[in-house]
Formats: sequence, structure tokens, C-alpha cells
Amino acid sequence: MSERAVLAGGCFWGMQDLIRRLPGVTGTRVGYTGGDVPNATYRNHGTHAEGIEIIFDPERISFRQLLEVFFMIHDPTTLNRQGNDLGTSYRSGIYYVDDAQKQIAEELIGEIDASGIWPGKVVTEIAPVGPFWEAEPEHQDYLERFPAGYTCHFPREHWVLPKANAAE
Repeated sequence: MSERAVLAGGCFWGMQDLIRRLPGVTGTRVGYTGGDVPNATYRNHGTHAEGIEIIFDPERISFRQLLEVFFMIHDPTTLNRQGNDLGTSYRSGIYYVDDAQKQIAEELIGEIDASGIWPGKVVTEIAPVGPFWEAEPEHQDYLERFPAGYTCHFPREHWVLPKANAAE
């Protein structure tokens, strides 16, 4: 049985490139989420964030484990910004599909803030999932097609909670 997660953490290309490689992730697509424009597109996405829809096997990777990677590969402490990308399109967001995902997200953010490991307090938006508008074909799998393309996402090994390290 598969589960769904919808996350936003800046430019969707880098997020997709790293998350798709995780064991248990069975599908990804990039698009626009968390905003106000129906049928959002790159040129007209209103208040939507660039996001990624993830289909995963919870027997192989948990929602919490996905979020642990999410918080390691982008800076959740910068409001409406990732790297050189500025604006609400590049905000950090978790769009939960059920109360269990919401609770996991809130608990993990509390642990991150208490850890002091990240450069500031987490500003990630937590909201119920709404429509996810799939991005245009040229944005899907972008870094697979253009390996030297732009990304501001990379593993930050020092942004891992000690509890997570001890469990592995």
C-alpha cells in the first residue's frame, strides 16, 4: 500500500532529484501547491509554492523519515527563500494528508527547534493538503535530464537530529 506526501522546500528540481533516490519512494512529480490559483502553471501560480508530490511505501520509509531528509536538504529557517530563490513560491511547507502526518510534522519541528542544530527556528508552513497542480513536462525530472542544472538542495549532514542518528 502506498502513501502520499506533499512538500515544498524551494526550487522543486533539487527536491525531486534527492527525494526520488530514497529507498521506498516509488514516485515523484513536481508542481504547485498551497495556493490560490486553479490550474496553476509556472507563469501563473499565484500564491502556490513550488512543491513535490511523493508516493512512498510506508513499509520501507516512514513519513517521519521523509521529513528528516526534507529538513536536511533545504533550509527551513529562511522565510520565503532557498538559496538565490526569493519569494513565496520558494517557501518551506508540509501539506499533510491526514492528522497523523500533521502530528508527526509538528513533533519533528519541535525537536528541530529544541536541538539548536539548524541556524534558526523553523518557519515551515504546516497546512492541510489542497490541490496539487502538476508542473509542465520541462520541469519534471529536470536534473536527470540536465545534471549540471541549478539546484540549491544538498544533504547537510550536520542538520540531522542526534535521535535520528542513534536509531540508524
